[in-house]
Amino acid sequence: MENGEPDLSRYFEVAHGAGRCAVLTGAGVSAESGVPTFRGEQGLWKEYRPEELATPEAFMRNPELVCEWYEYRRGILEGIEPNEGHRTLASAEKIFEEFTLITQNVDGLHQSAGSTDVVELHGNIKRDRCNSCDAWRGEEQGRECACGGLFRPDVVWFGESLPPDAISMAFHAAQSADLFFSVGTSTVVYPAAQLPYLAKEAGAFVVEVNPEPTPFTPLADLSVRGPSGYWLPRLIDPLMPRNGQGVD
Repeated sequence: MENGEPDLSRYFEVAHGAGRCAVLTGAGVSAESGVPTFRGEQGLWKEYRPEELATPEAFMRNPELVCEWYEYRRGILEGIEPNEGHRTLASAEKIFEEFTLITQNVDGLHQSAGSTDVVELHGNIKRDRCNSCDAWRGEEQGRECACGGLFRPDVVWFGESLPPDAISMAFHAAQSADLFFSVGTSTVVYPAAQLPYLAKEAGAFVVEVNPEPTPFTPLADLSVRGPSGYWLPRLIDPLMPRNGQGVD
């Protein structure tokens, strides 16, 4: 692969017969759309590290500061559009009998591209929920919930566990997939990093799409170097159904 185009023949042989497909996406997919990491920001936020703002303790100490930071981030995301990788994954729902899209990203770009029922391991920055009763915040509501709790961004902060339902669905999808994609993720942040390993152990054909090698690269059945916006259309578009029919 390093010295030329990879041999995709085995991949297409497996993909054309796959009924269940699962995909894990990480920060690399969003980075292709220009989503910043929010580290080393200029202005006010250069005084803070994400680890100092994205914690339950920081929110309880100074909820206004934390919410202001997230409003700032939301404002930046308003001008960012899904890329070709996002759009290709949205179209992949039409191909397989079972398709599960799992993401570590909180920006909602998969949904903006048309994906449905996305498994969000780390939540979604565009939503707020009560820190006491978990009620969703309505558009006209203030910062305080009817129960007396405070609305906070619906994201997983440092020191918090992933949503049990989301991680359960992700593990099930990985262990039952015929075809698994690990896209734009370094496979070093657990428990999400465990998913391609689980898929491989369960017998799935695992494809890695990433600009750089990762710890999982030696185990991948196919590992390609480059952005998802380049590789996913080449790997998924040829599988698109004809005349409304799915994969054989």
